[in-house]
Amino acid sequence: MKTYSLKPADIDKRWFVIDADGVVLGRLASVIAMRLRGKHKTTYTPHLDCGDNIIVINAEKVRVTGNKRRDKVFFYHTGHPGGIKERTWGHILDGRYPERLIMKAVERMVPRGPLGRKQMGNLRVYKGATHPHEAQSPVVLDVGAMNPKNKRSV
Repeated sequence: MKTYSLKPADIDKRWFVIDADGVVLGRLASVIAMRLRGKHKTTYTPHLDCGDNIIVINAEKVRVTGNKRRDKVFFYHTGHPGGIKERTWGHILDGRYPERLIMKAVERMVPRGPLGRKQMGNLRVYKGATHPHEAQSPVVLDVGAMNPKNKRSV
């Protein structure tokens, strides 16, 4: 018996759209990371980008459990001496770019390196309910229905 190894010409990439409204952030990020890497496919090959293209809409409506919205903090540095800054998750979600929270959560679940960066290029996150990828005819992937714990109401 031989191990099947996928060739770059045999890669079949599909498009999926995920609505993040009411879905728990960590659970959403783990599903997205798995799909981006292609680990849900029987033809998964670790050294190739065999994952799918993922579109996430309603990024500002993602849920976080516990007090993370108020207590959890992202730090960043301006590059100047003493330039460390911080933002809470709630501030990010209520701010101008709430999609950055989902991008960072998925980015930390994908391997670092050239392949991980290429796979992250297949992720598109949008603030509202619309996206400019209708021409790719994406299939709806309902993450909230996969497990009752995935979706939380207010």
